[in-house]
Amino acid sequence: MTTKTIKIGLILCLTAFLGSGCEKILEENPQSQIVPSYFNSSAGVLGGIAGVYNDIRGQWATEGFTVEMQAGTDDFLQGASSGGGPAYTYNGLNGSNFGAAWGVAFQDINTLNGVLQYGATIDLPEATRKQYLAQAKFLRGFWYFYLVQTWGDVPLSTTFITVPSQAASRQPVAQVYEQIIKDLTEAAADLPNTPTAPFLGKAATKPVAQLLLAKAYLTRGWLNNTAADFTQAATICADIIANKGTYGLDLWADYGDAFVPANDYGKESMFVSDHVLDPKFGYYTVGGAAGGGAAQNLSPWFTNWNYPNNSGINSFVNAAGNFVNSGTSGMIRDSQYGRPYIRMRPNSDKQKTGPNVGKSYFLDQAFTNRSVDTRFANSFYTVYIANTAVTNPATAANNKRGISYTTVVGADTAVWLPDFEVAGAPQFVGTRPFKGIVVPPSLWNNGIFPALKKFMDPSRGSNFNDPSTRPAVLYRFADVYLTGAEAYLKAGNTTQAATLLNVVRQRAAFRKTNTAAQNAAAATAMAITAADVTVDFILDERSRELFGEWQRWHDLVRTRSLVRRVKAWNPEAAANIQDYHMLRPIPQNQIDRVVDGPAFPQNPGY
Repeated sequence: MTTKTIKIGLILCLTAFLGSGCEKILEENPQSQIVPSYFNSSAGVLGGIAGVYNDIRGQWATEGFTVEMQAGTDDFLQGASSGGGPAYTYNGLNGSNFGAAWGVAFQDINTLNGVLQYGATIDLPEATRKQYLAQAKFLRGFWYFYLVQTWGDVPLSTTFITVPSQAASRQPVAQVYEQIIKDLTEAAADLPNTPTAPFLGKAATKPVAQLLLAKAYLTRGWLNNTAADFTQAATICADIIANKGTYGLDLWADYGDAFVPANDYGKESMFVSDHVLDPKFGYYTVGGAAGGGAAQNLSPWFTNWNYPNNSGINSFVNAAGNFVNSGTSGMIRDSQYGRPYIRMRPNSDKQKTGPNVGKSYFLDQAFTNRSVDTRFANSFYTVYIANTAVTNPATAANNKRGISYTTVVGADTAVWLPDFEVAGAPQFVGTRPFKGIVVPPSLWNNGIFPALKKFMDPSRGSNFNDPSTRPAVLYRFADVYLTGAEAYLKAGNTTQAATLLNVVRQRAAFRKTNTAAQNAAAATAMAITAADVTVDFILDERSRELFGEWQRWHDLVRTRSLVRRVKAWNPEAAANIQDYHMLRPIPQNQIDRVVDGPAFPQNPGY
């Protein structure tokens, strides 16, 4: 038998689970199905773990799962090409149109049960065996934590199922959390401090298991209002921070550096899911468009507006005050600005009713203090530099300005989306002609808006329609501070909560172009006191820091804030959302499969 190093489960694949396209683990007698004897070797154990990592890749950064984790919140509204959908509006949300990861999660949990049940006796050095089993415990805790946050009571199994059954039941949330905390506690005890062969890249390590454990305690604490859980979560986060040097973790001095592709596996990234460019995995058509398969990282494109078609340099505002695209486009599709999927957009609409009339969540609540806080500028494209030359004489039929202009590729601004109103937009800045177009917040809509640039993949070159080969970063070190701050707040220590928040906030004030004195002044301007710390402040801070990073729906549910904040800020969903939407609908195919014994219950309201 032979094995190779695992880099987040992408180099080894579990053939029996993943089908063709993966490298076989066993040189002889490949298994056609998973049986207990499969896990009686190091190759089988590694293959099981690798298959689970691969299934994580099949969810995070893919389209359906991204929608489920972020739509219908205060952060996002529908884009022009979203196709609508109940996940955005809660209108018609049911078990037939939700639940991308339900079946995958339980399949993986059964695989991990096999690894843990039979892998404990494989012939390996004790330290190596403990690390393998710790990986499996972490991943089982990871999946159960996702499941219990999303659906509440869920089936709980810790033994390997080899005989199909048409009976199933749901176990109470409290029991599921007991298992999650047990798994993550044991995983944290045995995982290495830093990535260690064969689990390289940014696989689970001790601090990753600790962070997830802190999140589990924090979330359970919210459910039961348990002070001990909040204190435990805060203590764990403080321990991670105190030992960051041992773990090779830290914040980049510049917030923007956290999203530089060269830093994807750097000191701030804690846990990632790889999306490497390798034909053996069958997820890419090299040199062309996306080649099919579920495990594509399309995150750069979801929040991208259609800049090639809506950047006409003769665009104007009509009599109704609406933006009208017109004339020759100043942009063509390229790798820097990405593929325009237009699926979802930042929630920048002005509220027409409720307590926040006239305010935008995006600009007036989340991304405030933008002159000092760099996270808006580092997270969104607001300036598009012309990448195609356009010449228009003053007498051209489509030249509504009556002036001659030529756009210079790489120099002229084709589109500017300022975060404030500009007189004369979209053709003028005041009375001065502008070669490109100016689109201020009052003209943003579901077809034109600042695009999220954190995940852009300029390495695609001329193959910019291909999926991204960057990893999806599930957890960053900044989240340790934010999770710890929330735990300290709930434990009654607002002073320490403010201290942790200030680390993240003052990092966000840093600019490489500032002098040391300017950076010091900016840091001072971003500092808060204990009196500023509230649940809503922390949720706003999580928007600023983690916008688009697959956490928002769970953040709002954990803090019991989903319904309140959607009603306050999301005009698409406010009329439909109800208290029962704090849990998602059980997939109908799960309910239909249970024909032996008691029926499998749906969550209330669906």
